[in-house]
Amino acid sequence: MILIKLGGSVITDKTQYRTFNKDTISRLCKEIRASEADTLIAHGAGSFGHVLAKEFSLQNGFSRPEQIPAVARVQYDVRELNLMVINELLKAGIPAISIPPGSCFMMDNGELILENPEVLLSASRMKIMPVMFGDVVFDRTKGFGICSGDQIMEVLCKLYDPKKVVFVSDVDGLFDKDPKKNPDAKLLREVTSDILKKVSGKSSVDDVTGGVMAKAESMLRMTSPGRDCILVNGSVPGRLQSLLKGEKVISTTAKGGL
Repeated sequence: MILIKLGGSVITDKTQYRTFNKDTISRLCKEIRASEADTLIAHGAGSFGHVLAKEFSLQNGFSRPEQIPAVARVQYDVRELNLMVINELLKAGIPAISIPPGSCFMMDNGELILENPEVLLSASRMKIMPVMFGDVVFDRTKGFGICSGDQIMEVLCKLYDPKKVVFVSDVDGLFDKDPKKNPDAKLLREVTSDILKKVSGKSSVDDVTGGVMAKAESMLRMTSPGRDCILVNGSVPGRLQSLLKGEKVISTTAKGGL
């Protein structure tokens, strides 16, 4: 199995509230189907989650009553995004269903805890793809918190033990500095924990789930002696499909653990 995360930066415009990149996600779903690879998909919340989450500091937990309507709105928005992704998967011929994180997960002081794996495993056994997404999840210590797509990926990685993990973003991979602000930024074709220490973690868009550095650390945690974790640009047509078919493409491969 190949575990795939469709990043919020590629399926939405993270700078514009509730902006869905329909053409891009439609193409990516078709590429996944055409690759004929055994896959499992999760996706980020992008502008359907991060904009309001940042405005109301939902990542820090409950602190004031004004946050409650924002929690409800974010949950509504990310479910709508998820259903749009599901619709494109179905149109591509992939039998996918929505699994809200709150149906399986709790949090405790920001740590994501899988309490009901049977929901996910039952769907997989039936050859139905359970699709999870970044969301607001209840937290035993803080009231609620942001459950990021990257956190979900780490839990799914432990549950399913995939042979490969792929993060689909809107950049060619991990750079030594932000390529959107620095034209001379150099692509790192391979990243280890030592290389990561030398890389700037600043990104172009505010991200309540930690940005580029947190993603790179998450990727390294998901590596093992027999498993690489790859960051690839889903904005380039055909690149994800080629990667899933085992071909070499422009990307960054995380190796060696954190």
